[in-house]
Amino acid sequence: MNEPNHRIRALHTASTVTVYQAYDPRIGLPAARDGRFPAAWKRDRMTWIKPSFLWMMYRCGWGTKEGQETVLAVEISREGFEWALRNACLSHYERGVHPDPAAWKTQLKAAPTRVQWDPERDLHLKPLPHRSLQLGLSGEASRRYVDEWTVAITDVTPLAARIRRLVAEGATDEAAALLPQERPYPLADEMAHIRL
Repeated sequence: MNEPNHRIRALHTASTVTVYQAYDPRIGLPAARDGRFPAAWKRDRMTWIKPSFLWMMYRCGWGTKEGQETVLAVEISREGFEWALRNACLSHYERGVHPDPAAWKTQLKAAPTRVQWDPERDLHLKPLPHRSLQLGLSGEASRRYVDEWTVAITDVTPLAARIRRLVAEGATDEAAALLPQERPYPLADEMAHIRL
């Protein structure tokens, strides 16, 4: 089946969407233990959430990169996720979406969320021809993420290590069977501006 170039694929239920982040254990372990981010989590920084497990594995090196040793699956409300999408600006200027580069810069500065599309990854973390969503949260969006949207936080570092080991051993079918079941996420018409 041909994948569209820009599509959100995520593990989702009727009420939640799972996104991934990787942190230093000093942040990640208390977050997973308590089901909420600790006070040390910096609310004033932009934080990037990723619905794609394999894109997160590419970014954090299966949880081996310094400062990214704890991989978290963060279940957030669909209501919050969709608020973030509705209030997002593309992280780059796109002719036909923005009137001109200056208008895009103004919108980007004001938007609490940013959308970036990066090549999706396969089990070997090689790029695929279609793209995966990254969502940058700042200001109001960042605060809502930690205070309102987060439903549950799970440490999936052991899962990442197990899948990585199976891939290294050539057991790709077994590895693929362990991946989160990410399905296309339905986008309302008012979110069409983020598809490019």
